[in-house]
Amino acid sequence: METLFAVLIGLLVAAGVFLLLSRTIIRVVLGLAFIAYGVNLAILTVSGLRQESPPLLTLEGPYVDPLPQALVLTAIVIGFGTTALLLTVALRAYQVAGHDDVAAFGDNLARNPDAPDGQHADPEHLSPDLPEADHTDEINAQRAELERLRRIMR
Repeated sequence: METLFAVLIGLLVAAGVFLLLSRTIIRVVLGLAFIAYGVNLAILTVSGLRQESPPLLTLEGPYVDPLPQALVLTAIVIGFGTTALLLTVALRAYQVAGHDDVAAFGDNLARNPDAPDGQHADPEHLSPDLPEADHTDEINAQRAELERLRRIMR
């Protein structure tokens, strides 16, 4: 039984690493989830997989420590919340950048929109996500309109 679980753990971690090395943001999130599932299964496997020793104190026989099962249950809940948060951040990054390529995410995700000159987090390495030069007039007009609206709101 332990051999089967060891192979399953290896497959989950291998699939997770493969997805984690991808350039698509959703695959990266799924890769992290697969690795977490593999680690949870490893914790359960190490704690023991004997059917004759249940974690119930009302039954006779040798007992299994219930702590690994409680840890895995907690890890599942935390992993679900983390995955939901990462998917939300991935969706917002896709909306801002317009693509889901992790390697091409650039400085515009860290740009300060309130800065007067469009200040970048790293001015030496500008983003590949920056708009083309022929759209600068439209962007400047949008920024001027936004600034006008901000003044009206104050």
